[in-house]
Amino acid sequence: MVDREQDRALAKATGIVENALLGKTRAPVVHTFFDEATFTATHVVHDPENRAAAIIDPVLDYDPASGRISYESADKVIAYVKEQGLQIAWLLETHAHADHLSAAPYLKGALGGRIAIGAHIVEVQDTFGAMFNAGDEFQRDGTQFDHLFADGDTFTIGEIDAVVLHVPGHTPADLAYVVGDAVFPGDTIFMPDFGTARADFPGGDARTLYRSIRRLLELPGKARLFLCHDYKAPGRDEFVWETTIAEERDGNIHAASGVNEDDFVTMREARDATLGMPRLILPSIQVNMRAGHFPPPEDNGTRYLKIPVQGV
Repeated sequence: MVDREQDRALAKATGIVENALLGKTRAPVVHTFFDEATFTATHVVHDPENRAAAIIDPVLDYDPASGRISYESADKVIAYVKEQGLQIAWLLETHAHADHLSAAPYLKGALGGRIAIGAHIVEVQDTFGAMFNAGDEFQRDGTQFDHLFADGDTFTIGEIDAVVLHVPGHTPADLAYVVGDAVFPGDTIFMPDFGTARADFPGGDARTLYRSIRRLLELPGKARLFLCHDYKAPGRDEFVWETTIAEERDGNIHAASGVNEDDFVTMREARDATLGMPRLILPSIQVNMRAGHFPPPEDNGTRYLKIPVQGV
């Protein structure tokens, strides 16, 4: 039954992409803001006719040394939205990020829109709620978000059809958003010369990641792929975040066509064992599992983020 449901969701996504590629429906406009401090691409996607828009994976600036937040990155997005006369319908998270804090609540306050993420966020909340000893105040049911998407759910941005694909492996809750001919896969896959996301976070799994990538690569080859991160692969001097499904199929150094599942798992697990933790993982997870909100203030009026200490 699960495979049949996944097939139906993929068929929806394929149909949406093909209709846009054939000119039967409008293709969205995508404008990207790249935050070099966290190597994160925030995408603004909109219907060029009626100006309805969504913001995908927005970044809140955070200095871990001082604990100070700022809004320069988010304010650039706000300025663009206002200059273009866009109306924000959605603030879409591809997953609970471990490398940056989400600016979704700040953008919602300035521009409106509904904050959404995958329904499997409850698994992430359960895991990290316990890890950070979040207490009873932290609900582990996803209610911090305005909407939870399941695999195959559809929505619109203006008159452009969109569908959600559940692509776990990096985390249990990763989503790819297919909007017209544009695909936003989050951390599931990177530029062809850089490869794929790690799969060693709690709830991650290299074999599951491989299968999610294979599912994405079944989409039409001309689909535009807008990635969440770039890290400048060796030999490349510029950050790049746009490619196509065909380019990934043909040239992804970890997961191109012809790479089998067992070889991918062996490579991914060996590579992950050499990686350090992201610089902002501890503050990011505590905020992002709350839909971008910080923990409530304590009795002195100050909000705190916890740092679990190991080895003591």
